[in-house]
Amino acid sequence: MKSPTVELKLPILPNMELIATQTADIIANHMHLSEEQSGEISMALIEACINAFEHSKTENSIYIHFIVEENSMIIKVIDQGIGFDKSKVEIPKIENKIGNDERKRGWGLQLIQALMDSVEFESTNAGTTITMIKNK
Repeated sequence: MKSPTVELKLPILPNMELIATQTADIIANHMHLSEEQSGEISMALIEACINAFEHSKTENSIYIHFIVEENSMIIKVIDQGIGFDKSKVEIPKIENKIGNDERKRGWGLQLIQALMDSVEFESTNAGTTITMIKNK
């Protein structure tokens, strides 16, 4: 049997990532994942969506595919933006963030990798796909 898939198309509007997290919660519940696992998925998904909204420069929507397998949830966040070179993404220095007004952002990719069991980035000038897996 083919793995059930849920596909979302989200316009780039404020708080649209919350539709993705609600969908993830329903799927996690269906899969009997723990509340902690569901929370980790939601946090990673919010980061991935916000990155796509803010950095892809796409004028269109982003797409999210949830693929339900027996022992894992696979989530693909897809944009049709400008792409990026992951090797050129700098990890912020914590000492530069503490005690000043510099944006307290920039840890999204590291956070996604810490929260999920597997993360892959595929990026070209035609867009980026982040594939995140959470195992049961």
